[in-house]
Amino acid sequence: MDVIPPAALLESFPEPMREIAERLRSVVRRAVPDAVEAVRPGWRLIGYDVPAGRRTAYFAYVAPEDGHVHLGFEQGVLMDDPAGVLLGSGVTRQVRWLTFRPGDALDPPLLDALVREAARVALLTRAERFARLVDLEAPGSAAG
Repeated sequence: MDVIPPAALLESFPEPMREIAERLRSVVRRAVPDAVEAVRPGWRLIGYDVPAGRRTAYFAYVAPEDGHVHLGFEQGVLMDDPAGVLLGSGVTRQVRWLTFRPGDALDPPLLDALVREAARVALLTRAERFARLVDLEAPGSAAG
């Protein structure tokens, strides 16, 4: 399979979206320096995997569109989100994201923390993820 560089994916989007996407790529690489970055052409996004022994675990993505760019988290439903900024509840069961438009400010400490949290969650075992989901769905929990 041919490797597509992120710049090749981004070139078809308006310049403001390319700029936002590049800034978000920098956030992910800064927060999780060993993340493996790869264009996923079928999804039209730049995906990130964190090394997990002999495998990798998909944890985040930068998805440009014509009017905005998403910074998304594959297991976002399981992430700690103390600021309550993640979108997607009621839309998807698992994925959560942030949406950025031209002129939106990026909060580096918040974004770094969310990206690191996404990588942490991606490295949980299946049993740990299930236990986390049960906790979140329990009556009286923040999500339940």
